[in-house]
Amino acid sequence: MPLPLPSSDSGDADRRSTLPPPPPSRGTSPGNIQSATAPAGPPPPASTLPSAPSGNDVCYRHPSRPVGRHCTRCGKPACAECLHQVSVGSHCTECVKAARPDIRTRAKYWQAGKPAIVTTTLIALNVVVFVILGLVYGLSDMIGQSGGEAHARFGLFGPALGGDPIGLFRTADGDLVTSNGNEWYRLVTSGFLHYGIIHIGFNMYILFMLGNMLEPQLGRVKFLSIYFASMLGGSAGALLIEPNALTAGASGAVFGLLGAAAVGMWHQGINPFSTGVGRLLLINLAFTFLWPNISIGGHLGGVVAGALCAFVMMAPAYKGFPRWAASITPLAVAVVAVVASVVAVR
Repeated sequence: MPLPLPSSDSGDADRRSTLPPPPPSRGTSPGNIQSATAPAGPPPPASTLPSAPSGNDVCYRHPSRPVGRHCTRCGKPACAECLHQVSVGSHCTECVKAARPDIRTRAKYWQAGKPAIVTTTLIALNVVVFVILGLVYGLSDMIGQSGGEAHARFGLFGPALGGDPIGLFRTADGDLVTSNGNEWYRLVTSGFLHYGIIHIGFNMYILFMLGNMLEPQLGRVKFLSIYFASMLGGSAGALLIEPNALTAGASGAVFGLLGAAAVGMWHQGINPFSTGVGRLLLINLAFTFLWPNISIGGHLGGVVAGALCAFVMMAPAYKGFPRWAASITPLAVAVVAVVASVVAVR
């Protein structure tokens, strides 16, 4: 006889009571469930948490201005006027000043960015002298090619370097410009004096080209020493060949730079006459002998002085010249030029 089946309600209850607990979800365990619900650890101390602006910070330079920003270097609160944008963050005024290089370093950086500063200064000096003498003695005398009172007072003239007073020039008003003699400053002042705009313009143009080529290669001191040695060499050449001519112009110094550039190329194994420098030198030498009223001695003396300086100063190391020779050569050339000028006058 079959046994009676239990009721559905009681069977469901027994079945629920005997079922195993549900399995945990994948990737979790009772330990994991406990660690997820429990705190990870004690909270970090308040001192290690980044501090938010309190709302009461004021600028360290302007106490009446509430701010919400700080200097990323020292942490001082500062307003927008006192914060300066830098590569990383913003710095206050004091930090910007502290990070700025000293005067010597800034001057070094400034000079490094201007490789031909001596050339620019020489050009500016020639132009300033031209303008000032024109304002003092008359622009017509400076612009004209015949010269005037300024040329008589500062130009190169052999008798004016002697010991006896002489009369040099009679102005348009009939006044006689006299020289007291022994005016040896004319050896230099004549190199900053020009006859007209074309004269100064041509000389300054060549000086600009040669200066930008030679000054970065030689250095400022060596370049300037060659320039003045060539100027004195040009004065000596002018006095030796034409002592009674009134001579002026920076042509002697410019020709010296041309000679120095040609010799420097020769030291490097380059034929200078196959370059623009050599061709420019040949053209100017041709004008020197073919064009009237040009100082032959001034041009030749300048190119010889510049070439002698460059022969030693621009020589490669294997030539065997001692290092001190580069410093003493332009001084020796200048001394020889002055002695030659004295001999030519006396």
